[in-house]
This record gives sequence, structure tokens and C-alpha cells, in this order.
Amino acid sequence: MGNTQIDLMILPQSGGIIRRFKLFLMRSLTMYSQYSLGEFIGNCWYLLYTKLWFPGARLIRLPFYLRGGRQCVLYGKGLTLGYGCRFDLAGRKVTLRIGDNCKCNDRVHIVAHESVTIGDNVLMASNIFITDTSHGSFRDEADAPQVAPDDRKLLTKPTKIGNNVWIGEGACILPGVEIGDGCTIGANAVVTKSIPANSVVGGVPAKVLRIWNKELGIWERCQ
Repeated sequence: MGNTQIDLMILPQSGGIIRRFKLFLMRSLTMYSQYSLGEFIGNCWYLLYTKLWFPGARLIRLPFYLRGGRQCVLYGKGLTLGYGCRFDLAGRKVTLRIGDNCKCNDRVHIVAHESVTIGDNVLMASNIFITDTSHGSFRDEADAPQVAPDDRKLLTKPTKIGNNVWIGEGACILPGVEIGDGCTIGANAVVTKSIPANSVVGGVPAKVLRIWNKELGIWERCQ
């Protein structure tokens, strides 16, 4: 199958349905050489679902949980989601903005009640949590511990992730955090504060471990 060539130019050129079918067939043939037969059949179904319900996205694998409705999310071209991703959105306006060519692996959970912005070319591993919302506060207007967590006030702060960011497995990005362009977030890091551009961070809470020296073209270790 990998050596089989099909001249798609013999298909009719007119009509949006024909063009979509051609694109679907081309991507299906590409996937066949990358996955087992079972995965190939599943991905064909996911690809058809994507083209019907999320035009412009590359591939949305199911199950995918979208709470709040599609009117709350604005995404760029090439969006790819793994299995079990979940977007918890709120309100009638756009609260989640995702740039071009973003790829999320399995079980990425994003909560956006006010504003979560993700830039272009962001790559995420699995089991990542990104939020702009917390149940109650431990600082100003703090809630007493006797109040059940589910009854505490929902507090929101905009969360922003820049372009060309790589987020490792199991990372957690909390409300109000801004991650600069070109950053790498280490596996299982808990990011509680904003991160400057072109940094490598890790730990709980996360701290800057390395930063890119543009003049020397190297990653310098932070003291």
C-alpha cells in the first residue's frame, strides 16, 4: 500500500463536496502507512467527523468533550486532538482561543471561563491541565476552609501560552500564568507564575532551569 499511487486529478474538480472527498482520501492514504488496520479505520471515522464538525482542524479523535458549545472556542487551522481531550468553557462568548498548527495528545483538559489563549505551533503531551479558574482564594477575599470547595466563589484570571511552546507530560498551568514564546515546560511541572520567553522550566512549583542565549546560540543553565 505504501507504494500505491492514485492520480487524484482524475476526480472532478468542481464542487465543495468533491474537494473535501479528495482531501479526505489523501489524508486517509497517508494515515494507512502510519497506523495498524484498526487505528486506520478509526482515524478515517475521526477524520470524517472532523471535516463535518470542525472544518479547518486536522484531526479530532473521539471521545472529545466540549462543554459550553462551539461558540466558545476559536481555533486556527491544523488543530489536532488526541483521545479523551476535554474543554470546559463558559458563557456565550469566545473564552478559548487556539492558534494555528496546535497539537494536543491524549487527555488534555482545558478550563476557560474567562480567557485562555494558546498561540501558534504549540505542542502538548498527554494528561495536561490548563485553567483560568479556581474554586475560592487563599489570598484576598479568602474562603474559609469550612465552606465546601464546590460552594466557594469561582475566581478567574486570564491564562496565556505563547507561540512555539512545548508542554511536557502531566504539566499543570494555573490561572493568571503567561508563558512566553519558545518555552519548554517539563513533565509534571506545576506552573504558578508567568514564564519569560525562550525558557526551560520544571519542578513543583515550576522555576526557570535554562534560558536561550541568542548571541551564543546555546541554552544556558540558570544559577
